[in-house]
Amino acid sequence: MTLRLSPYLMLNGNAKEAIQFYEKVFDAKVLFNQTFGEMPENPEFPLPAEAKDLIAHAMLKVGESDLMFSDTFPGQPSQSGDQVTICITIDNLERSKQIYEALLQGGQVKMPLQETDFSPAYGIVTDKFGVTFQIYTEGQK
Repeated sequence: MTLRLSPYLMLNGNAKEAIQFYEKVFDAKVLFNQTFGEMPENPEFPLPAEAKDLIAHAMLKVGESDLMFSDTFPGQPSQSGDQVTICITIDNLERSKQIYEALLQGGQVKMPLQETDFSPAYGIVTDKFGVTFQIYTEGQK
C-alpha cells in the first residue's frame, strides 16, 4: 500500500503565477497542469467563463518532494490561512475511507468522500485541530 503526504497550495486566482515563481525558486519541474476548462464538463455544474483558465490541479517536482496547486473555484470562500492543506495520496480504497472517517471525528466535512472523474474516492475534511486534509485515492474507478 502506498501512502504519501504532500503540501497542497489553494490559491485565489494566482496559481499560474505561483507555479512559475516556485518553478524558478526551487529549480522545479512541472509534472502536471490542468485548468478547470480542460476537465470533463459536468452539466449539473456549468463552468463559469472566469473559471476556464484557472488551475484545477498542478504538481511540481521539487527535489524529492511533490508540491501541489489549485485555484479556488469562483464563489468558493477563500481566506488567508486556508491556502495550505495536506494531500493524502492512497492507493487503497478501504484505507482512504478509514483515514477520512478517523480525521472526521470531531472535525468538519469540506467535501464528502466520493467518486470523481479523477479518483475513485476523493474528499476534503478539516480535523479537530483545524488542519485540512484532501484524501485522494489513486487507481481505477
